[in-house]
Amino acid sequence: MNILISNSSDEPIYIQIVNQIKEHIVKGDLLESQSLPSIRNLAKELKISVITTKRAYDELENEGFIVTVAGKGSYVAAINKEMFLETKVKMIEEKITEAIDTAKLVGITLEELQDMLKIIYEGW
Repeated sequence: MNILISNSSDEPIYIQIVNQIKEHIVKGDLLESQSLPSIRNLAKELKISVITTKRAYDELENEGFIVTVAGKGSYVAAINKEMFLETKVKMIEEKITEAIDTAKLVGITLEELQDMLKIIYEGW
């Protein structure tokens, strides 16, 4: 599992970890019941606080992406298809929102943005 932390990001480190682990799960890079690195090992690997890593794992567990078994570790939870789809839609909405914000910042109109989206979508 590859997680990259950006110190220049506006997102807190634990959110960066949460989002990247979610992405690995949603993409299928991490499979149901697959074990995750221990909180201590991930903290050591990323050179961050154990508390930050624990906060990320707690958030993932609260959202139903992982389960933690006392004394054994954390594992990828079974994800139902509705949750999977909702997560993907949320990721798309976040990226579109970021693109819209940037477009507004540089003065791109809605019509120009729609044209770009159509060209890119049809090109794939």
